[in-house]
Amino acid sequence: MHILITGAAGMIGRKLTERLAQDGELNGAEIKKMSLVDVVVPTRPAAFKGRVKAWAADLSDTKETAKAVAERPDVIFHLAAIVSGEAELEFDKGYSINLLGSLGLLEAIRRTGDGYHPKMVFASSIAVYGAPFPFSIPDEFNLTPLTSYGTQKAIGELLLADYVRKGFLDGVGIRLPTICVRPGKPNKAASGFFSSIIREPLAGQEAILPVKETVRHTHASPRAAVGFFIHAAGLTREQLGPRVNLAMPGTTATVGEQIESLRRVAGPQVAARIRSEPDAMIMRIVDGWAQRIDARRARELGFQAENSFDEIVRAHIDDELGGQIAA
Repeated sequence: MHILITGAAGMIGRKLTERLAQDGELNGAEIKKMSLVDVVVPTRPAAFKGRVKAWAADLSDTKETAKAVAERPDVIFHLAAIVSGEAELEFDKGYSINLLGSLGLLEAIRRTGDGYHPKMVFASSIAVYGAPFPFSIPDEFNLTPLTSYGTQKAIGELLLADYVRKGFLDGVGIRLPTICVRPGKPNKAASGFFSSIIREPLAGQEAILPVKETVRHTHASPRAAVGFFIHAAGLTREQLGPRVNLAMPGTTATVGEQIESLRRVAGPQVAARIRSEPDAMIMRIVDGWAQRIDARRARELGFQAENSFDEIVRAHIDDELGGQIAA
C-alpha cells in the first residue's frame, strides 16, 4: 500500500505519520511507501521500514498536485490547509490553499485516469456550521459558515461528495472538533487559545485567555484525531452511503470547565498561570461556532473520542510531557 499525506509537517500530520509508521499497515494491508508533502519538508518517520518520499510544495499549484498523485497512492489523507485565523486575515491565501489546493488535488486524481480510484480522507471542520444553533448540532444541520475558513471547508466537502458521486475516487470528509491540547508553539488558528490555556500552564508558562470563561466548545485530543483519520480510511461506501461528510465526536466544555479540569488534574498553582486579555476578533469568530456536536452517525460508525476534558488534559501530559508537570 502507498499512502500520501498532505500537510504532513503539521501537528496532526506528524502524529498520523508516526502512527502509520509504527503500525506498518492500514486496513490489513502492509504500508510499503509513504509520500509526505507540506509547505516545508516533513520529517521522515524513523520507525518506518518502507520507502519514504518527503518534499515541500505549494498545493495551490496544479503542477504540484499532479506530482503528488503521479505515483498513484492508494490512500490520501488530505490535511493541508491554512488555519482559521490566518484564512480570515489573509483572504486570497486562504482560498488559494484551502479551496484551490483541494480542487487541484481532486482534479489531479480525476485526470490520472486508467482506472485510478484512491481513497481520500479529507480534513474538514465544524467551522462549516453557522449560527443560529440548536442546543446540539444534529447530523442533518445545514452548512452555513460564518468565516472564510468555514466556507472553504464547506466547499471542499461539496467537491469531495460530487467527485465521489461521479466515481472519480472513494472518499470521506471528517469535520474535526477543536483539537486540544495541541503540542508545540501556538499557530494562527482562532481556536488556539483552547490549547494554550492548558499547554502553557502545564509547561510553567503564563497563558492568555482572549474570551470569556462562559464560551463553550467541543474538543478532542490529538490522539483521538489520529484515530479518526485511521478509522475513516477503513469505512466502506456501503457504510457511508451518499453522505460522505460527517461530524466527529468530542467532549463539550466551557472555558471555565477546561480550567477546572486543569486545576483538578494539575493543581491550583498551574491553573493560576492563566491571565484574561480579551481579543475582539477572536471573540467574534468564536461566537459563530457551534457549541455542542451530536455526532450520532459518527459514533454509530465506530468513531471514538474522550468522554471528559480531564481525559484530554491527561492525554497531553502523558503523550507530550512524559507524565511530568512543570512546578
